[in-house]
Amino acid sequence: MLWITRLSAFFSAAMAVIVLSPSLQSFPPAAAIRSSDRSLISSFRNSPPFRNAADECLLSSAADSNVCNPSLVHVAITLDVTYLRGSIAAVNSILQHSLCPESVFFHFIVSSETNLESLVRSTFQELKFNVYYFAPETVRGLISSSVRQALEQPLNYARNYLAELLEGCVNRVIYLDSDLVVVDDISKLWKTGLGSRVIGAPEYCHANFTKYFTGGFWAEERFSGTFRGRRRACYFNTGVMVIDLKKWRRGAYTRRIEKWMEVQRSERIYELGSLPPFLLVFAGHVAPISHRWNQHGLGGDNVRGSCRDLHPGPVSLLHWSGSGKPWLRLDSKRPCPLDALWTPYDLYLHTH
Repeated sequence: MLWITRLSAFFSAAMAVIVLSPSLQSFPPAAAIRSSDRSLISSFRNSPPFRNAADECLLSSAADSNVCNPSLVHVAITLDVTYLRGSIAAVNSILQHSLCPESVFFHFIVSSETNLESLVRSTFQELKFNVYYFAPETVRGLISSSVRQALEQPLNYARNYLAELLEGCVNRVIYLDSDLVVVDDISKLWKTGLGSRVIGAPEYCHANFTKYFTGGFWAEERFSGTFRGRRRACYFNTGVMVIDLKKWRRGAYTRRIEKWMEVQRSERIYELGSLPPFLLVFAGHVAPISHRWNQHGLGGDNVRGSCRDLHPGPVSLLHWSGSGKPWLRLDSKRPCPLDALWTPYDLYLHTH
């Protein structure tokens, strides 16, 4: 199959990069961001413009590039210091595999005043994008402590507010985490039918759904009863979602999520960051998407050094969800085998 051949080629090329490249620890993105904008911009090499199909893909005028153009594919990704390298790699992978990369419009969400717009514009010189500021104060009073401190960062909750942050003319968006790469044409995911549903995502009904909530939650009918009357409520990973923003706005879903976060602050009904409120609102009401669009869990679990294999089946998106990120394992010279599939999209400059 084509995807197997493609992944095999990525793996071979990536392993060569790992062997031949100097240490990746020498100039971490955090250090670059604390320095001048010039240093920040120079920490990533430029991505070449991609022309992956015939000329009819090219947008013909400046008006075609307007965010309200209905022919555009909209993708939202957060940008921050910790995951910046991953975000850049994700964008690069989307452009490389899109049949018409000229038609992809990116929405970057930031929560600090660091000028990441200059970095994006320098790295992807023909990219269509807007940058949106998400104020941490929006959710700081709603966030409760989690099993991992990284899950408590306000930017993790920005996906809850896309309907408010993005322009009102944007009626659909693909939300993607920063620790993934796309190895297929993103427009295929964009065209997924949602029917009457507000969001679509790959579902995993074999997972133990009950573990995402406390015993107290399941013991209280006023909480556990929220799943009664739904079709089977299944786990889904919020790192890859297609969202109908028009239906979201109409149904005030941001407020629905916030209400569960308020309950959590007083009742402690779950332990795991930003995921459970989404499960409470949407589980059982998700348009199912093929698992090929979220081969997740490649970051392993909380056991240091754990590595995962690909799930059976075709692959369109590789997702390093979990505590292990490929760039960190590469930096430490202790990569997992599948981290080599992320390396070809890394635009970080490896300096001595």
